[in-house]
Amino acid sequence: MDHKATAARCGLEHILVDETAEPKALPLSLLEAITENFSNELVIGRGGFAVVYKGKLGNGEVAVKRLSKAYMHETEFDREIECLMRAKHKNIVRFLGYYHDRQRNMEIYDEKLIMADVHQRLFCFEYIPKGSLDKYINGQREWETCYKIIKGICDGLQYLHDNRIIHLDLKPANILLDDDMVPKITDFGLSRRLDENQSQVLTKTISGTTGYLAPKRYEGSGITPRADLYSLGIIIMEILTGQRGHQATEDVVESWSDRLERSKQDTHYEEIRVCHEIALNCTQFNPKDRPASAQDIIDRLHEIESIQVC
Repeated sequence: MDHKATAARCGLEHILVDETAEPKALPLSLLEAITENFSNELVIGRGGFAVVYKGKLGNGEVAVKRLSKAYMHETEFDREIECLMRAKHKNIVRFLGYYHDRQRNMEIYDEKLIMADVHQRLFCFEYIPKGSLDKYINGQREWETCYKIIKGICDGLQYLHDNRIIHLDLKPANILLDDDMVPKITDFGLSRRLDENQSQVLTKTISGTTGYLAPKRYEGSGITPRADLYSLGIIIMEILTGQRGHQATEDVVESWSDRLERSKQDTHYEEIRVCHEIALNCTQFNPKDRPASAQDIIDRLHEIESIQVC
């Protein structure tokens, strides 16, 4: 490892343990070294536009995300970096650093040789050991953990919206779980940040993941934070039932009857009932019929908790 990479490694190890430290630009030589030159044996995730590797440091592990969208427009990358730099919350994956380089390469396009800008872009994040929420949903679910996850996602989402960030690709695969089953929102590749006096994102096309994406014909040309609330509702429904489709509230409550601790059964029944009502409200086709904010959902959950205490 060269001197620059060695110094950067010390800096990255410091950022990893100091949660107040700001993310930094990192040299490619460091990211190559800690991933053993992007070894296939260290791949921990793979998607349509990126591969994620485990990186090994002296004082811990990190996740290195290598983007495969070599021709991504500069503004898209800058937009993602801005969202990542501003998103600092216990329910959002910590952003540690990045690498960006651009070079001119001769490429074949439409049977013609053209000179194209080819970008190499990488992100470095804290390593989250338990994997993504979709894996937990497909396994053995335990209600107290499910409830904790729902509340954590709501807290993280409200933080993003308070900072005028709309995620736009919220789904179980983009929510990671740490050793304590604390959920952490990740992947801001489609996210948009509203300007100070802006209430919606105006766009002709809406990107996202089918099944979690709010219905286009009701969103119109303007995207608001309520688009994320639709995705949240689908996720809550999936946590409750193991699938995305709607079910009657009584059927959902009954499906948990054999899995609840008897001494807390009444409490858990009410939590399940309210969470299902929230999911139904969030997934209303018309954005105006959804909750006004994630804070409204958080307040509703606090309300049933305070009643239970009394």
